[in-house]
Amino acid sequence: MQLTITALGNKSTHFIAEILATISNCQCNVLDLKASNLAQSTAIYLLIDGDWNHIAKVETLLENLKNQLEIHINSIRPESNTKKSNSIPYSLETISIDRHNVLEDIANFLYDREICIEEINASSYPAPYIQTLVFSTKFIILIPPQVRLLMLREEFLDFCDTLNIDAIIEPIKR
Repeated sequence: MQLTITALGNKSTHFIAEILATISNCQCNVLDLKASNLAQSTAIYLLIDGDWNHIAKVETLLENLKNQLEIHINSIRPESNTKKSNSIPYSLETISIDRHNVLEDIANFLYDREICIEEINASSYPAPYIQTLVFSTKFIILIPPQVRLLMLREEFLDFCDTLNIDAIIEPIKR
């Protein structure tokens, strides 16, 4: 059985070690972990695996940690997905002048074409030599087999041209 966990807390609380110790003490395994500092906060995303009774124990102990450390914790048991995907993984990167809704526009473009977004990394930073803010994104997407790749690439690049976004979309190479 699996459990996904998200936790958000003050950067100074060092709660990640507490969560990992709880998972280990309950005889569960971490399958995937992502952590990031955002301003003065730390966010962590985990996927863990274990027997149903160990997962239940983790859920109970996480509630205690939430109150003890004054952090936000959410968890959910993901539905088992036995369906095998024939999708093709692609990397999609964009850069543009920072403006409202850039990320939303790109995500909607992808979702409208039933393309699964596996991961998004985005940031805004001052451009070198000028004081303008630049917005950069990197997506990992899964393109289903029914989507024609050349048509998608052309549509996406046209979409980006209309919004003054520079973009690259290419297969992920091993």
